[in-house]
Amino acid sequence: MLHVSPPHYTPPTLPELLAACIRQERVAQRRLYGQFHGFAIGICLRYARDRDQAMEAVNDGFLKVFRDLYRFDMARHPEDVLGSFRGWLKRIMIHTAIDHYRANERHQHQEELNDATLNQADQAATPLDNLSYDELLALVQRLPPAYRAVFNLAVIDGFGHEEIAEQLHISVGTSKSNLFKARAHLRTMLAQHTTSSARYVVG
Repeated sequence: MLHVSPPHYTPPTLPELLAACIRQERVAQRRLYGQFHGFAIGICLRYARDRDQAMEAVNDGFLKVFRDLYRFDMARHPEDVLGSFRGWLKRIMIHTAIDHYRANERHQHQEELNDATLNQADQAATPLDNLSYDELLALVQRLPPAYRAVFNLAVIDGFGHEEIAEQLHISVGTSKSNLFKARAHLRTMLAQHTTSSARYVVG
């Protein structure tokens, strides 16, 4: 009996996958979601209170991705469609996570400090600079929501205070204040962590 081997399956390239998603093909949408879900959840977890809240932001973010994907210009960077798409996706996830933050944390009290003091403090080197990325994110997750949001936007994602103020609907002074307090909280947590580690080593 003659056995016919099934044809070799070649997964679609990213441009092909994106084109299929623009055509609203469900299989392609599920594949894109699966391919970039880990990347998206990593972004949203930085802003969310917990994993459930992050998942809500991820799912809402992908709805926006599928709705607005036709706006993504693959021809703009044909040599690096993946990098370009990841940057576009990251912006959507950040904005969506911030929308969820605003909806869930409106009651957070905001305070402003002296701008000159804050600027000087922000420029100083701290022990935080020696942490690995994963160690820093683990500490950031323990910050109060208002401080965590500003720290992520400023330090991790590279936004300026004016952009942060616009995103979070706060003043520039409050953005600087919350970044200053976030750094202070992180230094305290780092000192506690270092002390605990030393005790463990010494026994």
